[in-house]
Amino acid sequence: MFEEIKINPDRKRRYLEMGYWTDRTLLDCWQDSVRLHPDREYVVDDRGFRYTYRQVDEAASKVAAFLLSQGIKPQDVVSYQLPIWNEFVIITIACFKAGAVAHPIAMCYERKDLVRSMNLTESKVYFGPTFFHKTDYEAMSLSAFEELPGLKTIVLLDHTREKTSSAITLKEILEQFEPLKDQPRYGLTGQDVAVILGTSGTTCGSKGVLLTHDNIRYSEEAFNRELGLTEDDIMFMPAPLNHATGFHHGVIAPMLLGAKLVLQQKYRCQEAIDLMNREKCTYSMGATPFIYDILRDLETRSEALPYLKFYLCGGAPVPGYMVQRAWSLGILLCEVYGSTESVPHVFVRPKEALALNGTTSGRPLEGIEIRVVDEDGNEVPPGTPGEEVSRGPNVFAGYLKNREATDEALDDEGWFYSGDICTMDEAGNLRIIGRKKDMIVRGGENLNSNEINDYLEGCPGMGDHTVIGMPDERLGERICAFAVPLAGWENLELYDVICYLKEKQVPKRFWPERLELIDRIPHTGSGKVKKYLLKEELIKRMKG
Repeated sequence: MFEEIKINPDRKRRYLEMGYWTDRTLLDCWQDSVRLHPDREYVVDDRGFRYTYRQVDEAASKVAAFLLSQGIKPQDVVSYQLPIWNEFVIITIACFKAGAVAHPIAMCYERKDLVRSMNLTESKVYFGPTFFHKTDYEAMSLSAFEELPGLKTIVLLDHTREKTSSAITLKEILEQFEPLKDQPRYGLTGQDVAVILGTSGTTCGSKGVLLTHDNIRYSEEAFNRELGLTEDDIMFMPAPLNHATGFHHGVIAPMLLGAKLVLQQKYRCQEAIDLMNREKCTYSMGATPFIYDILRDLETRSEALPYLKFYLCGGAPVPGYMVQRAWSLGILLCEVYGSTESVPHVFVRPKEALALNGTTSGRPLEGIEIRVVDEDGNEVPPGTPGEEVSRGPNVFAGYLKNREATDEALDDEGWFYSGDICTMDEAGNLRIIGRKKDMIVRGGENLNSNEINDYLEGCPGMGDHTVIGMPDERLGERICAFAVPLAGWENLELYDVICYLKEKQVPKRFWPERLELIDRIPHTGSGKVKKYLLKEELIKRMKG
């Protein structure tokens, strides 16, 4: 199943010798936490559910027993498409207990994307809600069943609406199955695949990132250690749990400590503030828009988050004025940097946040190397722009069934080429300044500008066109389209473009949020768009 795993033998030997990698799996870590902290709360959500480590363990053992009854074998894949609910955590632990590889799927995946991702992973079981936020997931998953030859069963979560089919529900599993009496060992080690996460790009371009138990465990143990977190800390996680931020730092990091995780199924700022205060959350992590809204509401309502020590912010650079705004409310705002393949491995330490004041993304975690290189892979001097590459025990083991993409991003010596352009100072601090690939980062979500541009093809009245990222204080970037209007369409408006995309059933997240008309799209001699010129022009127009 995972023959394409790419792990450098010398790096593996070194990481084992250093104790960075071990024979321990995430199941071993879980069992330690249950043994040490059985009656401490592990997960709380805003629907009123509260579970201790012992209670999650019992529920996950029942789900694991069900999975084994369905013929799930070690390293088989189990997919689940769930909102930010406590059940996400239970099913994740159940996968570890059954020796399965966890494959969380984005809620935005529609039928076509669902089929593609589950056939890629050869998923054996699918968990999903009957209905959530205007989408009938029950109908979607059942209609996709015939295109999923490897899928054995569908399990529904029927909190929001009763099921209309004969598919088994999670509630029925918890009622009908007994917990595993003896936990199988499966013969797995830390170097086996634990999770497959989709890259956060557009769905058709999303790749399956293979992460081992060691990758995830090391990343979060090092993160917890350098942040000084303990079992008494309480994490508020507003980000989707299928993304690297939510999965690693939300589900796994607290579990390794015996700490608590607080979830909100749909982010609403004022409710988030109330929830954090009620649960006495000590830290949080998410994309820039979350903390932007929180700071605004705290200032507007003259409120506070007295228990919140720091907020870890990723997805976009954090400006100094936001660091100061946060500190005026008693919150240390710390930028983090990373990707699904090399989960946030660079960050600003809380004790350095005020001094650095938004000038950098920080330094790498212990055991993780970073370099800044030119087009030929040679290191560049401090202060010189180049591509960020990283190597360490946290770096992924390859893309599922895509050796070409793996070899392009992950070299034979274990260096992961991020595609991000940055500079590094003498102290080893990184500053991200752009991306090699044409990605727009809106609210922490990566959107491929070239794909969005393709959607615009054929739009009435639109001649030559291209898409760029538009700076936005709250989301980091928004989508801006530049277009040369055809004769008779000199007054082409954004409304016309949206109507066209709506008619083509293009998902809303790919719709431009600004349209700029221009006489000519600037191109290089080889035909590539000079996007830097358009960015300069856009800034001028926004200021004007």
